Parts: sequence; C-alpha cells; structure tokens
Amino acid sequence: MYVVNRDDLNDTDRDVKSETWRSRRMVLGKERVGFSFHDTVIYAGTTSTFHYQNHVEAVYCVQGKGTLTDQETGKEYPLHDGVMYLLDGHEKHTVVAEEELRMACVFNPPVTGREVHDENGVYPLILEDEAAPAN
Repeated sequence: MYVVNRDDLNDTDRDVKSETWRSRRMVLGKERVGFSFHDTVIYAGTTSTFHYQNHVEAVYCVQGKGTLTDQETGKEYPLHDGVMYLLDGHEKHTVVAEEELRMACVFNPPVTGREVHDENGVYPLILEDEAAPAN
C-alpha cells in the first residue's frame, strides 16, 4: 500500500511548477502501477497550451472555471467542477483559467517526474529503468 498527502509534496522533486500551473505528482512511474496521478492547479487568468504526443491523459476538474479548446478542431468546452476530458487522440489543447482550476490528472504511460515540456508543449517519453527499485 502507498499513501501520500498532497501537501507533503510541496517543494519536493514531485512539485513541478511553471508560470501558469503547478503539478504535484502523487503517483509516478517509479511506483510501477501503469499510470501517474497528479494534483494540478492552473492559475487564474492564465492560458496554457499542451500537446501530449507520447501520453494519454484524463483530466477531471474538481474546482474552478475555465475553457478547454481543441487546437485541432477549434471546438471549445467549458471547464468547471465535475467536467472530465480525455486526450485519447493526443490532441493539442489550450486551457484558459478564468478562475483557479484544480485538476486531478492521470497519465498513461506514467510520467517519471523528470519530463519538461518542449517548445510545443510536449513531454518526451521517459521510461523508468526496469532495474530501479519501486519507491
């Protein structure tokens, strides 16, 4: 069993921050469960563009208000508590946060925590070393 408190991750290597968002990675690839789980906050008044070419992501909004735009189709979706979106086609997308958005995010394959968005908002695919111990 693995138990973690989100706030215990503050200012650790599992607390990844950018100008427009903060993501605390509660489950990473090293836990070896086939997915990673993140508590992500997108700051009010910001716009963020992402494109996960190497990962499928499910995002569940638990707080706030904003807009999700599919950059491939131009279609817009309102974001608020209770809305989930699944990026099962690796869609490039933009999130505009009218209010602070809190999102619960699941990635497959799991991220390791070492990924950095490139100039296109893409995470590289980094796999955990099979010889590395869990936790």
